[in-house]
Amino acid sequence: MYKNPIWHHPSLPENPQETMALKPIFSIIFFLVISICCISVSAECPLNFKILSNFSETISTAKTRNISEQCQAARQGLHLVLSEYLLTDSRFLPPTNSSSDCWEAFETQINASGSSFDIRSSCGYDTLSISEGCLNITTRKEFEERVPLGSRQSMASACNQTLTGSACTECSATLSTSPTIYLKGNSTSNLTDCTSYPIIYAAALLNKFGPTDENTAECLFFIALGLNQDKKNLAWVYGTVAAGVLLGAMVSGLLGFFYWKRRRAIKKRALVEDIRIHFAEPSSMHPNSTLVRFSIEDIKVATKNFHRDNIIGVGGFGNVYKGVLSDGSVVAVKRFKNCSPAGDASFVHEVQVISSIRHRNLVALKGFCMAPVSIEGHQRIIVCEYMPNGSLHDHLFGRWSHNRLDWGARCKIAVGMARGLAYLHRDVQPAIIHRDIKASNILLDENFDARVADFGLAKFTPEGVTHVSTRVAGTHGYVAPEYALYGQLTEKSDVYSFGVVLLELLSGRKALLSNAQSQSLHITDWAWSLVRKGSSLEVIEQDMEDPGTPEAMERYVMIALLCAHPQLHCRPTIDQALKIMESDLPLPHIPDRPLPLIADLEDIERSASTSGSGQYSSASGYQSYSTEKSFNALDSQNGR
Repeated sequence: MYKNPIWHHPSLPENPQETMALKPIFSIIFFLVISICCISVSAECPLNFKILSNFSETISTAKTRNISEQCQAARQGLHLVLSEYLLTDSRFLPPTNSSSDCWEAFETQINASGSSFDIRSSCGYDTLSISEGCLNITTRKEFEERVPLGSRQSMASACNQTLTGSACTECSATLSTSPTIYLKGNSTSNLTDCTSYPIIYAAALLNKFGPTDENTAECLFFIALGLNQDKKNLAWVYGTVAAGVLLGAMVSGLLGFFYWKRRRAIKKRALVEDIRIHFAEPSSMHPNSTLVRFSIEDIKVATKNFHRDNIIGVGGFGNVYKGVLSDGSVVAVKRFKNCSPAGDASFVHEVQVISSIRHRNLVALKGFCMAPVSIEGHQRIIVCEYMPNGSLHDHLFGRWSHNRLDWGARCKIAVGMARGLAYLHRDVQPAIIHRDIKASNILLDENFDARVADFGLAKFTPEGVTHVSTRVAGTHGYVAPEYALYGQLTEKSDVYSFGVVLLELLSGRKALLSNAQSQSLHITDWAWSLVRKGSSLEVIEQDMEDPGTPEAMERYVMIALLCAHPQLHCRPTIDQALKIMESDLPLPHIPDRPLPLIADLEDIERSASTSGSGQYSSASGYQSYSTEKSFNALDSQNGR
């Protein structure tokens, strides 16, 4: 007789009745296996969303907000919960198999007041996004392996305090700059991206009060404590009313304070909404102006909501993003930080003035934006021309430094810089002093023509942001001595900075160098020491393709040293320097320079041997110097 190969086994009974008796046992085993598999697929959410019930600025009380603001509030609420999770479990994100349960718990919490807001469908989040984050970082250990100890210590120094007022500003600024350079790459989620990780980490592990502290939550997550505690306070008052009228008066005063605070918050939100509506639609400054006032929504669409992949520059004022406007034009978007509405009137006036200045060697201003944003704070943005070849800094020291510029390109860039600066000094009334000429502010268009950027921006540098001191705006290494030491600002302060940038362009070296003793040496002192020895051509970058003639290269070195002379009266105007570069006029005699503080013995002895004669040994030769006579002769030769 044929035997079923499945049931016929040496260990199984051959009696059909015994076989039938075993079938219920196999059914039970099968059911248990299926149950275990189902349990392994879905897990209970480890996040504690109940802590959001203590806050009023979450999505549960935001029924009157628009969809964008509701999504932002929900996102910030989630980050607060993730920070509490990191504090208790040392993990940034819940397990993937708990995603569905976490979303259900989250939506149950935010809809507890009767609303019916579906976060995923309304905000464009998928189910797994709640368990996805930055660069596959899920644990505290993985984050600390990427962000070095020094950066974490800077974060702790700024954020381990009561986060109110300036302390909040300091902490926020540190979190947006210090750790972000170590978290470069694509975020795997649009819900918790790389910029959110330092905030979640700081609130959980660096701030001693923890993420649910009132000040911490309001500063880092923009979530304020709610008024749901008032009923508890009133219940306590009713229970202890027999204690005396004094206690009742104190409670009444406390309630009055809460009522006043709530009314002020309502008025503030109404004012913010009025400002938002006022600046919502783009409009021109006046009928004859091409300057456009963009809405914050236009800017966010153009920059993909200020995505980190669109950052093309980072500076003291904030970040620069590449953007694409609705008409398809590519622009550069400068987003200032630490702004407040108080300076908006001055800002509008300045951008209007700057927009009227047009020259082929200046970066044109296309528009601006001012808007209050609930999460990021008050926004102040300008929109400029986009330069496809980046900055001079990129080609000398940055991403394109491996492709060395040839001599023709360097001369073209030098003349373009001078022409743009000369236009600001000579043809604009009143004249504009740039104050921050440096390689990163010299941009290059598609034809490698130099464009001077950020002219006039020093007047509305963000509050509290300076480079050299509280009075001097500029960058260390490029600031003229008289401006850095005494605050004396003239057009020749820009000439000094131009001379420093010209030396960087010629030598391929940065403004501040290090000598053999690891001391900081300025590029002008280094170049001058070579010129004094008759080795002017050693200033020029070696192995340059298509170099110029020795006479032409030495001429440019001398122009740079003349412009970057430490003594103000020894420098030419930028107009005079431009005429020397564009013609074959003889160079004015260059005076000696004061010895640097770290001069070596050879320089000191050479200075002592020539101090009486005023003569220097060089391929071109030098004579004693007379500033007024030399520059007057130069102007007369040009018919001025």
